[in-house]
Amino acid sequence: MASSDQSKALQIELVAADRVVWSGQAREVLARTVAGDLGVLSGHAPLLSLLVPGVVEIRPLEGSEIVRVAVGDGFLSVSDNHVSILSEDAFLASEIDAAAVKADIETARAEGDTEAERRAEAKLRLVDKTP
Repeated sequence: MASSDQSKALQIELVAADRVVWSGQAREVLARTVAGDLGVLSGHAPLLSLLVPGVVEIRPLEGSEIVRVAVGDGFLSVSDNHVSILSEDAFLASEIDAAAVKADIETARAEGDTEAERRAEAKLRLVDKTP
């Protein structure tokens, strides 16, 4: 990779409560915050925002495959081309069982737990976007 490509890179750390879900360099990150959808590119102004349950998309420098991660509530921080995404729950598409998530949605609806329902629906959207 040319040094000019590295100067345009974002260093991404996506961390769940129990592990690092994804770490590496990327061109762009898309996430949903309390203020709306947010895209982060190299040179983005410093930022600290609250995440809402949804899908984070990371466009890595290497390869063309987009990394999609279902996240719960959390935080997104941007500073000096470093993006930290912290969420208690975060799952890569390959880690999600669609049938189990559908059951979680039904359970959450039956219990009236709208937060659990939103988290489960984010996981299901992630699975639906996977080729």
